[in-house]
Amino acid sequence: MVESGAGVAGVPWEAWQQAWLMLAIYTLRGYGSRMDQKFKKSQLARLSRIEGQVRGVARMIEEERYCIDVLTQIRAVRAALDKVEQETLGDHLQHCVAHAFHAGSEKDRQVKIDEILEVLDNRRR
Repeated sequence: MVESGAGVAGVPWEAWQQAWLMLAIYTLRGYGSRMDQKFKKSQLARLSRIEGQVRGVARMIEEERYCIDVLTQIRAVRAALDKVEQETLGDHLQHCVAHAFHAGSEKDRQVKIDEILEVLDNRRR
């Protein structure tokens, strides 16, 4: 069992767990239509680079590297994740939300609005 408060890349476990839960919920819902393959490939490439960055941070900590260097790399990881989040949100707005507003029912539109508000509210925490 992992201690509460301990985490990866300076992010507490509770935040990782919440992120994975949100991902699982949205993954279960899935896309209303297929994800653009070019966008998907781009995001997966970014996430692979981020994964490498996180392994690099772990290696730096293992090697007891200078704290400021580690913190600098953690900030780079967060910035890269923010970029993935920003682009995914943009894609969601342009495709899923736009589809709900053009072809969906009033209920579909409200669901998309509620989802966006929830994600934006959780992002501030």
